This record gives sequence, structure tokens and C-alpha cells, in this order.
Amino acid sequence: MELYTPVLALGLLAAGFAVFSLIMSSVVGPKRYNRAKLDSYECGIEPTPQPVGGGRFPVKYYITAMMFIVFDIEIVFLYPWAVAFDNMAVFGLVEMVLFILTIFVAYAYVWRRGGLEWD
Repeated sequence: MELYTPVLALGLLAAGFAVFSLIMSSVVGPKRYNRAKLDSYECGIEPTPQPVGGGRFPVKYYITAMMFIVFDIEIVFLYPWAVAFDNMAVFGLVEMVLFILTIFVAYAYVWRRGGLEWD
């Protein structure tokens, strides 16, 4: 049981911090409510009227999501490479440089096309 004492202490500390944060936010936080803030799934900003059928959704949101997925996958591939770098030697280095170069070319293309601009 001695081995689990630090883990148990850390768990209790984390739970105590979470409970303390919730209590203090309700005690100290502002108490200004309006109709929008009391609606379900709202952040307090008055909702704008939406056209019937939801209206058009800008394609830039989807492009940004796809870019996030591409860079997220890049990180997923970089972790095992970093762990096994010694075993792969020069072959691993060349493969990862090619992989990062490919991602960098895609990033430069999106940047030049204005895909990172939020007008």
C-alpha cells in the first residue's frame, strides 16, 4: 500500500482543487443573468437569427479542421520517431526529413493561398 500513497495523495489534491475551484467560482463570480445566458447551449451572447435550413457555412472552417488533422497526424508520427531515433540511424533521419518537407510544402501552399487568413 505504501507504493500507492503518493498516487492517492495526488488524486486527493486534484479532487480538492477541483471542488475548491467550483465553490470559489460560484462565490466570487459575477451574477448577471440575461435571457440568452439562461438558454441551453448559449454563452451569454444574444443569438443572431438564422435562415431556415441553417444557411451557408464557410468552407474555411472545414479547411482549418483538415489542416488541424494533418498537423495532428504529423505529431503522432513524430513521437515514435523521436523515441526510436537511435535504432533507425540515417534511414530514419532521411525518412523524417522527407515527411516534414512534404508537410511543410503543404503548409506553404495553404499559406500562399490565404487559407490562414480570417477575414
